[in-house]
Amino acid sequence: MRRRSVLGSGPVALLLVGACGTSPDPVLYTLAAEPGQAEAGGPHVVMLRDIGLARYLDRPQIVRASDGYLLDVSKGDWWGEPLGRMIGRVLVEELAQRLPGSTVFAESGAITTNADATVEVNVQAFAVDAAGQLTLTAQAAVLRSGRPANPTLVRKIAVTPDGAGTRAQVAAMSRALAEFADALARILTI
Repeated sequence: MRRRSVLGSGPVALLLVGACGTSPDPVLYTLAAEPGQAEAGGPHVVMLRDIGLARYLDRPQIVRASDGYLLDVSKGDWWGEPLGRMIGRVLVEELAQRLPGSTVFAESGAITTNADATVEVNVQAFAVDAAGQLTLTAQAAVLRSGRPANPTLVRKIAVTPDGAGTRAQVAAMSRALAEFADALARILTI
């Protein structure tokens, strides 16, 4: 009995096999925590819930732009970890720096304890718009004893990237997230 090759033989098969082996590895990026002004006061223990992330952002590839009905998604530039977890990790670090009297931890981490305040965040947009501005649109609520202590914070933060390309966009995203952390820290001290 003779077996037939699914790929066949000849130049077409070689082209298919060659194409599979030549895709370049993606370039991986991460958001970086940026320092901010330390705030006096704040809850003793703060828990940051897992970040709610718009589904179009929940992918390994970096969303470069979102304009109207069109998404521009990078083919070779990827996040080094899931974006929601990365935003959470960076916000925990930034809030801990801005609230030196508080212990800040993430819901998804290995540490569990009773929190004096819980922060919930939904990220609705985090990409470059048609005008070239990086825009972060996010909502946040601070809960104390399981009830909202403050109205939901809605922020639309625009940052101009310091150049073209993915590295400049990720740096602008880090700056926008730091601005958001500043606003959260101020709310936590009320």
